[in-house]
Amino acid sequence: MPLTVRSRQKSHPADAWLLRRLAKWTLAETGPGQAVESGVHELGVYLVDPVEMARANWDYLQHDGPTDVITFDYGEPGDAPKPGPILGDIFICPVVAEEFARKYKTSWAEEVARYLIHGILHLRGYDDSAPGLRRTMKREENRLMTAATERFHLSQLARGTTMVGR
Repeated sequence: MPLTVRSRQKSHPADAWLLRRLAKWTLAETGPGQAVESGVHELGVYLVDPVEMARANWDYLQHDGPTDVITFDYGEPGDAPKPGPILGDIFICPVVAEEFARKYKTSWAEEVARYLIHGILHLRGYDDSAPGLRRTMKREENRLMTAATERFHLSQLARGTTMVGR
């Protein structure tokens, strides 16, 4: 399957179909001519709980605790915007997204959308490891978030009521 979207957590029910549409749109916006349906890309998007995210964060990055998003790029290296096929996985933790949503006065669904866009930008070769690169990546992330907000009802990514903190 070229694009897999799965929720492996229960605390934040999410609309996988809308997340899939957002991923396809972001791929098209960041690399025109590379349609997901063409079979060129292989992308997995996984919503995970804090335990699974903390495990991945430690196993692959040697960082303690859960984080918001981790991107695994299995494709060829290249500079942004890398036009070739996407081959990777993006792990997103909605519980951490909710924490940042409170801080930035957004919703956890909007944060999840931002993390998906952020992860795809990493797969397109964008880097946030140095201040100049971080500014470039953040500018592109913000541009895409603005466009995504105009195109999609991002609040509808959240299905049901969040059970965290109850």
